[in-house]
Amino acid sequence: MNNREGILKPFEQNKDFMEERILHGIENNRKGFFKIHLQDDSGKTIEKAHIKIKLKKHEFKYGANLFMLEEFAEPEQNQAYKEYFADTFNHATLPFYWCDLEPEEGKPRYDKNSPKVYRRPAPDLCLEFCEANGIEPKAHCLNYAGFSPAWALGDLAKEKRLFEKHCQELAERYSSRIPDWEVTNETYWGTFSLPNYSSLYASDDFVEWCFDTAERYFHANRLLINEATHHIFGNSKGFRNDYYLQVDRALKNGARIDSIGMQYHMFHCKEEESQKTEFYYNPKWLYYTLDCFAKLGKPMQITEVTIPAYSTEAADEEIQAEIIRNLYRIWFSHPAMEAIVYWNLIDGYTAFASQGNMSAGENYYYGGLLRQDFTPKPAYYVVRDLFKKEWHTELDCNTENGEFEFKGFYGDYELEISTGEKTVIRNISLKKRDFLNFKVTL
Repeated sequence: MNNREGILKPFEQNKDFMEERILHGIENNRKGFFKIHLQDDSGKTIEKAHIKIKLKKHEFKYGANLFMLEEFAEPEQNQAYKEYFADTFNHATLPFYWCDLEPEEGKPRYDKNSPKVYRRPAPDLCLEFCEANGIEPKAHCLNYAGFSPAWALGDLAKEKRLFEKHCQELAERYSSRIPDWEVTNETYWGTFSLPNYSSLYASDDFVEWCFDTAERYFHANRLLINEATHHIFGNSKGFRNDYYLQVDRALKNGARIDSIGMQYHMFHCKEEESQKTEFYYNPKWLYYTLDCFAKLGKPMQITEVTIPAYSTEAADEEIQAEIIRNLYRIWFSHPAMEAIVYWNLIDGYTAFASQGNMSAGENYYYGGLLRQDFTPKPAYYVVRDLFKKEWHTELDCNTENGEFEFKGFYGDYELEISTGEKTVIRNISLKKRDFLNFKVTL
């Protein structure tokens, strides 16, 4: 069992600060006041009615990567994966790693019946699942160090030409179905040592050029930048943080970055967990970092989260669940945050498996919300219940003078309205604004 007291110490030492900021942040940033006015076809107020108000889908996005869709050996495993995913999330990260999406030039793996590549289900298959379950997809990503196909490498002019062609093809096929696109990812990574390293990454204006290119083809989509954990939360330079300065420069140079992606993988060995995470789990440091990046004036997303349990022991899984609960509440409370994406839904099926090393890294192997036998961990219930129960609005009320006012979480609502013997269903969307009035005609 891990050192529970040592691991959770940063949260406990700053508990009063954390709880106050979470409470006020959620009330002020995730909920709004709304008034519903009932009228008939002629515009006349319907004085008396009974209304059941139920939040059906959060405006805030929360999800996981969808990399194991239809990837398991047994049909019942694939079915379980889909059921857990659809029951828990409203958002999904889809794999668009170019080297796996188009391993052979001119033969992309878009179709759902394309040849299998481990942890890289075809886009059409992923979109079919997302659209059937009301899940918003996000593409990860257009240009990523070391993940260009070998055939697309060469001199700079060739690589730029082929990348533009790649963007154009993806936009023509998917821009109307996938709203968010990660344009660059992990630009500080050790790309020079990778076999498929692209010379584009050596360009001084790499980020700006990629976003300029993406904007030409994905002009109606939202464009994201994404970076690894330690370049965001792992250094204490504040406004001199290297990722902050990179985004700041790109924005000042005209790059249309619509949202700032932040990874949060706790890839530390079990023996060093207390020591290595002391900084990352400090609520004051987390809020300070988020507040710094918020000054760039863009929304933020926690794009990849891994919190390991390190084993299937109950005590270790409980620690994982408590950490996740604290982190999700902190992130959800921050005004600039718009999404949280847990990385691997299930234990064991990680990138290491594709290298024939399933046991590599307890930190990665046990980092899911489900055990490898598809039973849910306490952490699974934490994530699901935060959004489905704790951060949920459901009211049963009567109108006065044809009106009802309430405070609720932003999102899509179902109204069941009864007047006498007549009952109708209406749907409304409550968006993040100061105050909204809705006129509902029965």
